[in-house]
Amino acid sequence: DDLFTVLQTANTISEATDGAFDVTIGPYARLWKIARAKRELPPPARIRRFHTAVGYLHIEIHPKDHAIRLTRPDMFLDLGGIAKGYAADQVLQTLAGHGIRSALVDAGGDIVLGNAPPGKEGWSIAIGGRKHPDLPILLLKNCAIATSGDIEQSIEIEGTRYSHIVDPRTGTGLTNQTQATLIAPTGIEADALASAACILSHCKIKSLLKARTNIQAYILQKQGGQTNLTAIP
Repeated sequence: DDLFTVLQTANTISEATDGAFDVTIGPYARLWKIARAKRELPPPARIRRFHTAVGYLHIEIHPKDHAIRLTRPDMFLDLGGIAKGYAADQVLQTLAGHGIRSALVDAGGDIVLGNAPPGKEGWSIAIGGRKHPDLPILLLKNCAIATSGDIEQSIEIEGTRYSHIVDPRTGTGLTNQTQATLIAPTGIEADALASAACILSHCKIKSLLKARTNIQAYILQKQGGQTNLTAIP
């Protein structure tokens, strides 16, 4: 049940982001993991080979049977951009079932929040830390927050700085030096949308968030030695 819920939600977010978030990214993600370890680019032929294996439209979802079908050779799933958010949601729900409603669940940086601590207006979340003091310190409750991006995590290969995030539409590691923090009603949404926001343009992110309720974004981007902050909305 948990896996099927995650895959259904992933499909919905893939549609909303035009494939910028895609759990079928597995073949590309493995190529770039090897590339970072060897500090050399993936062979272009390997990227081309997997082009037909990556794409959420190649997943058949069968709700009545609680089943999915991967319809292309070499397909496999990577839930690294969504599973932690869902797990954190479930932990918070379990705590609430035991009467613990004032809680913070941190799943490796994907944070899900219940009611505020006693006597407080909310949980104090410093999304920038000391490295990015221009980012706000937020007071949050009954929501989720997740950060993704390559401002802090990347590798230089052949003179180009590549992110650990791969665009599932091209099979290439990002080079735009972007970090996205998303605040959403649930951890599963915040987790997946944070990854997608690193890939999408600011215009598309604004359009995406406008169509959804109770979601905010803080986007950091390095350009010409400067770090620019965009808050949406």
